[in-house]
Amino acid sequence: MPQRYIKKILDARVYDAAIETPLTEARSLSKRFGNKILLKREDLQPVFSFKIRGAFNRIAQLSEEQKSKGVICASAGNHAQGVALSAKQLGIKAVIVMPQTTPEIKVRSVRDRGAKVVLKGDAFDEAAAHAQELIAKHGYTYIPPYDDPDVIAGQGTVAMEMMWQYAHPLHAVFIPVGGGGLIAGMAAYIKYLRPQIRVIGVEPQDSNCLQAALAANRRVVLDEVGIFADGVAVKQVGEHPWDICKDHVDEVITVSTDEICAAIKDIFEDTRSIAEPAGALSVAGIKKYIERDQLEDETLAGVLSGANMNFDRLRYISERTEVGEKREAILAVTIPEKPGAFRAFINALHRRSITEFNYRYADSREATIFVGIQIQAGGLGRNELVQELRESGYAVVDLTDSDVAKQHIRHMVGGHAPSVTNERVFQFEFPERPGALLKFLMSLGTRWNISMFHYRNHGAAYSRVLMGAQVDAEDVNDFRAMLDRVGFRYQDMTDNEAYRLFLGAGNSHSGPV
Repeated sequence: MPQRYIKKILDARVYDAAIETPLTEARSLSKRFGNKILLKREDLQPVFSFKIRGAFNRIAQLSEEQKSKGVICASAGNHAQGVALSAKQLGIKAVIVMPQTTPEIKVRSVRDRGAKVVLKGDAFDEAAAHAQELIAKHGYTYIPPYDDPDVIAGQGTVAMEMMWQYAHPLHAVFIPVGGGGLIAGMAAYIKYLRPQIRVIGVEPQDSNCLQAALAANRRVVLDEVGIFADGVAVKQVGEHPWDICKDHVDEVITVSTDEICAAIKDIFEDTRSIAEPAGALSVAGIKKYIERDQLEDETLAGVLSGANMNFDRLRYISERTEVGEKREAILAVTIPEKPGAFRAFINALHRRSITEFNYRYADSREATIFVGIQIQAGGLGRNELVQELRESGYAVVDLTDSDVAKQHIRHMVGGHAPSVTNERVFQFEFPERPGALLKFLMSLGTRWNISMFHYRNHGAAYSRVLMGAQVDAEDVNDFRAMLDRVGFRYQDMTDNEAYRLFLGAGNSHSGPV
């Protein structure tokens, strides 16, 4: 299979729009991890992403008749910008269908590159369906983001450059995976030219479509995908990429949101460039691979695939970085509600630094504090810290891995609500567009009282909301039916430990709705 792609990659027309990006050493990371770590700087492309390669190569292959009618794609991200710039370079009309949730910075960027933007729906599927309607009406040619041989060949030029830029022994290449176009093109070229090099895909833990496909030995559709690394939020690997990946990808590593945030910081410290979450996947994967295999004195390369970051997201990322670097433990600790208790707790930490402290009076006998404590890099000392505190007589719950605690509870610590009964708690995903919150609140009507609400905008297409509502036992089925009608994804968090420790209402419902 890879052989038929080699000629396509060698003949790919990309350099009328794309540049040959440098392969540079990440010196700080290399020193820290005892291996030579190289970064392929696709964030330096004209659209700040590798996507320009595949888009231009696909459009350049069109017939004159197809070019005269124009091209179209459905995308809220880097592919949209790649298609827009490619079409402009070739003098072709381009229409980009984007969800209404697309941040304004991305809409403006596509328009600035000469494309017509059509906003439709809250999610990619609705935008893609509308694109097909426009194709039927106007005869546009659809430019796929990854599931196309010419797109794959264009992305494969990343590997072609890497192989001539670094002719020395290379242990492994780490590649971000969404729909699979980039890793397919690169794997085809690498395994043909230097088959001893390991090709390793990196995916978020909650968007692991290639890992799931390799485990099942067939393409599978994920029920849901995470929204943080939106550039790789794909439910199923493409058909053409799968034909290559199933035989030529050595393994897939998955990483957490916190590990991605830490990788963004690592990249910034080495390059002074701010990678988008999907763009930082390879570095997160490299770090995890080295630690897992105790690797030393090898050379590893990763693709820094993009830097289309919304500035508003940096606040959220910086909050998660310390945990991602395993330098911070997040704990719920119960201390006596009496003078001197806080000083005694500080003494029990044995000079460890406190990074965060949240407290609200709730009980005359004891208090539960939300506290961040600095630990050694790599998570060393976290278990010892918990054990020391317990031996000192403190009740401790480790919340370091609790997403609800880090995303919501740390901003809401304000005491329990003993007068609120039958409170049920849910986490929702809201599309970031005008009217979405109002639609939800109007759907609730006046039947159920909202007893708690927390929302923060992180500059992404979707945001998470934590909400409490008073729902009597006999109304549970009606409440569920209402949630299903509204149509936003949700999870029942009523029994979440962090919620119960810091915000739990009086006589809260026990067990999921």
